[in-house]
Amino acid sequence: MNNELLYQVALTLIPGMGSVHAKILSEHFKSAEAIFKAKKKELTHIEGIGASLAKAIKDFHNYTEAENEIIFCEKHHIALLFLTNTAYPQRLLNCYDSPTLLYYRGNANLNSSKIISIIGTRNNTEYGKQITEQLIADMQQQTGLLIISGLAFGIDGIAHRAALQNNIPTVGILAHGLDTIYPPPHTSLAKEMLGHGGLVTEFRRNCIPDKFHFPRRNRIAAGMSDATIVIETALKGGSMITAELAFNYNRDVFAVPGKTTDPKSGGCLKLIQQNKAILFTNANQLLLEMGWQDKKITPNKQRTLFIELTEDEKIMLEILKEKEPQAIDDIYLKSARSSSAVAAALLNLELQNVVISLPGKMYKLA
Repeated sequence: MNNELLYQVALTLIPGMGSVHAKILSEHFKSAEAIFKAKKKELTHIEGIGASLAKAIKDFHNYTEAENEIIFCEKHHIALLFLTNTAYPQRLLNCYDSPTLLYYRGNANLNSSKIISIIGTRNNTEYGKQITEQLIADMQQQTGLLIISGLAFGIDGIAHRAALQNNIPTVGILAHGLDTIYPPPHTSLAKEMLGHGGLVTEFRRNCIPDKFHFPRRNRIAAGMSDATIVIETALKGGSMITAELAFNYNRDVFAVPGKTTDPKSGGCLKLIQQNKAILFTNANQLLLEMGWQDKKITPNKQRTLFIELTEDEKIMLEILKEKEPQAIDDIYLKSARSSSAVAAALLNLELQNVVISLPGKMYKLA
């Protein structure tokens, strides 16, 4: 058995050893084996470690458990990715609390050139479902794209399924060991993801989806991503935790606006109001904000999905079909409608991803 791998797993089994401690020690000693072989005095004098943790390291002898963990992983084709492993998600290394060891099963590149996390409520609306599916469908032609989420009910599951349908790799970040799947109804979805993406967790086998595990899971989803997109969320919940983490990690956060009266949009609106998230309109805007415009998205088919348009909205579309982009003043003149009616119609069309607002109060079709 690989000695270094054995010590890497053993490091996560030491009582009181947090991910920050492990990162400090790994940077100091350059190998897990060297940590265990260091003298107690040397460990004690490392800033952030202290006498009690140094003693715990020197008192550790449960290598059998580490061996059993490795045997289980080998049997089930699970890769163990330590902080120093080149396959470890490198974006996570920029986070002060990056996980010490990740358990990964799948075939996706966890260091893909474009990684987005799509998250949201477990009790989504049809609007949230439609926005999620449209976003992913519009990203289909992007090279090097990986979509990650938490495999939960609602927006998470919708995002994973839409990615698979559009042949985009998708990875689920779990709050438990890889010997189980939670929620159980997503077992078949998880198995499908193994063939075109994968599953990642920092929890070893026999670790259940305890409520305290989900915030730790959320920090991985936030830290692994270039951008986090919040589709729908209430003012409190896991999606807000993930968004806050992503913001604190200096990642780009996008939030989909919704009705001010809809509790499922309350969190998104709050993130936008606090300038912690960019108001999300469509995939083209996301690509522009992220500097990912290597392939332009073909004209959006979204406009055909909303057949129940108001009379004012139909007029706006006809005007923009004649010429685009157009200034809002020109649209006023051509529509023969009041300025408030035009503004309301354009806003509704923009929220439905039918039109795009440009700098200088210009508008064009999505």
